[in-house]
Amino acid sequence: MPEKMKAILLSGFGDAGVMRLGEVPRPQPGPGQILIKVAAASVNRPDVVQREGNYPPPPGESEILGLEAAGTIESLGENVSGRKPGERVMALLPGGGYAEYALARADHAMPIPNGMEFAAAACLCETYITAYLNLFLIAGLRDGQTLLLHGGGGGIATAAIQLCRQLAPGARIIATTSPGKIARVRELGAHEVIDYRGESFAERVKEITKKRGADVILDHIGGPYLAPNMQSLALGGTLMLIGVMGGVSAELNLARAMVKRQRIIGSVLRSRPPEEKAEIIAKFSEAVLPHFASGAIAPLISATHPLAKAADAHRAMEAGEHFGKIVLDMQDADKPN
Repeated sequence: MPEKMKAILLSGFGDAGVMRLGEVPRPQPGPGQILIKVAAASVNRPDVVQREGNYPPPPGESEILGLEAAGTIESLGENVSGRKPGERVMALLPGGGYAEYALARADHAMPIPNGMEFAAAACLCETYITAYLNLFLIAGLRDGQTLLLHGGGGGIATAAIQLCRQLAPGARIIATTSPGKIARVRELGAHEVIDYRGESFAERVKEITKKRGADVILDHIGGPYLAPNMQSLALGGTLMLIGVMGGVSAELNLARAMVKRQRIIGSVLRSRPPEEKAEIIAKFSEAVLPHFASGAIAPLISATHPLAKAADAHRAMEAGEHFGKIVLDMQDADKPN
């Protein structure tokens, strides 16, 4: 009989109530894979979307939620070199993080910097790599440009602010957020913060930039933000669309986009070919990981929940209560509180 492990399972698709702690067979690493004994996993918005039935894992990958995790290598599959059992690693996962053990490609894992705790390491791979990929590798954000971020208190936006302050310290950061998070977003490093509930961000961006607009916009809302995003975008600017929380449809003023030579780029990380993700991770490891090792960047952990309380973690994310990341602690995986 295969060994069992605890994991969060879904009884169907829907609200957080479909999540439950159960047991499933422990996976075994195949060629090029490592098996990680998970110490901590991070909760991300795509997990919520998958739970609702709208974001299935790539074919053949684990149906268990969880796109990033940190822990120690339990065992190695064939053709894995440069790794060893017991090594502390953090990994980008196609799924499977909400469990005591998770499979990862060996080239999708990075060593955890000395002194970094597992909970912090669990926050890096999905969130920070997503921000780095879209802002720097695709949009080419650089000093002297203006960046507009939406959802300033969320995991992606807080990561983006931290990365910009290190990789493009001369860039100007404008962030939208809810009223209760304005001060913290400003303290984190945003130069201007807009209360999206009480004012038009397009009008405020126009005012802040003296009608020039933002060079890069990172947006996860989609439909209802398309028109104001395009109004906020500078000549030759780039809108990076990484989510559609608000809807998938909207009207676009094509004439304005043409005259202003604006770009709209859709981007997701999970569905990219594994080899491409490995290249992105290698670039991130070289350019960004040293900033974590030095302590210049430290992941922001809003709350930690035991694995059995994963549903509460999802409810907190959906309520917008968090500032930074929400983490699942695998210590005492069946502990209710």
